[in-house]
Amino acid sequence: MLRRIFLNFRSRSAAGVGSASAATPQAAKEKTAFDVKLEKFDASAKLKVIKEIRAFTDLGLKEAKDLVEKAPVVVKKGVLKDEAEKIVQKLKEVGATVVLE
Repeated sequence: MLRRIFLNFRSRSAAGVGSASAATPQAAKEKTAFDVKLEKFDASAKLKVIKEIRAFTDLGLKEAKDLVEKAPVVVKKGVLKDEAEKIVQKLKEVGATVVLE
C-alpha cells in the first residue's frame, strides 16, 4: 500500500514538472530582428526596385541590379521591425512583392 502511494506521488510530481516545461515555449520572446526578402517584382518596375534597394543598402548600381535579378533573395538581414516595415512599404509602392522573415 505504501508503495502505491509513493508511485502515485511520483507520477503526479512528474506530470507537474512536464506541464511547467510545456508552458515555457508559450512565454517565448517576440522576434525583434527581421530579414527583408524580395520575392518578385513587376518587369516594368525593375528600375524603380533597383533604386529603392540602393536607397537602403550600400550597394552600387551593378550590385543592386544583380541582387534584384536573383529574386527571391534576402535584401536586408537583421533589421528592426520598424525599419523593416518601412522598407517593405517602399518596395511594395514601386511594385515589388516583399516578405518579412
